[in-house]
Amino acid sequence: MPIHDWTRVEAGLFHDFHQCWVIAIRSALNAGLLPPGYMALAEQVTGRPTPDVVTLQARDPKGLSEGGIAVATAPPTARMIAKIERVNYAKRADRVVIRHGRGKVVAIIEILSPGNKDSRVALRSFVEKAADILNQGINLLVVDLFPPTPRDPQGIHKAIWDELSDEPFETTPGKPLIVASYQGGDIPTAYVEPVGLGDTLPSLPIFLSETRYIPAPLEVTYQEAWAAFPDMLKELMLTSEIKES
Repeated sequence: MPIHDWTRVEAGLFHDFHQCWVIAIRSALNAGLLPPGYMALAEQVTGRPTPDVVTLQARDPKGLSEGGIAVATAPPTARMIAKIERVNYAKRADRVVIRHGRGKVVAIIEILSPGNKDSRVALRSFVEKAADILNQGINLLVVDLFPPTPRDPQGIHKAIWDELSDEPFETTPGKPLIVASYQGGDIPTAYVEPVGLGDTLPSLPIFLSETRYIPAPLEVTYQEAWAAFPDMLKELMLTSEIKES
């Protein structure tokens, strides 16, 4: 299923799609993608602006297998991989919380909405939160299906990475959207896939630990959410795409 141009509809309509997508991710994770001992739950966040998230909670309770794919056996790949050797010390949102026993948060999946980038304050809040997550040793997966704005002219990954490092990042022509997976901790590592309209979503890793990850079920859950999106709104988007193609 190709990525659609969500700038063609109001933010509230993407919010509806986003809600459906979050539930689809929750369901896919609970249907066997997560190792034993993990569970995915949907919850609502209130208070200060926060991104739309899927949170992984863990530390393995005694006797439970860590699960996931071993990094040493099958290292995750991406078009670009960047690593930092030294770290310098957005609105109501529905989220899916995944817990492993009673342990602490180990990873978060953030699906950006237009509101996360519609002002300097909103973007700054998102970026600072992302950097704080990584500095705490929590892993992060970011999905941004909206093109860069004057506030993030090189995309959301560059905005986040600039909080952590002075290392350069070159955008890919014709691929303005971003899916990025980050390993937090003392040596943050980013697995970045620039994508564009019409592309399929990559299965970047959701890291459960330094040595284990599971592939993110982004494409299949995007398809499920699109299948449930109202036909008249699909027609609005698809008709506009045809007219401009």
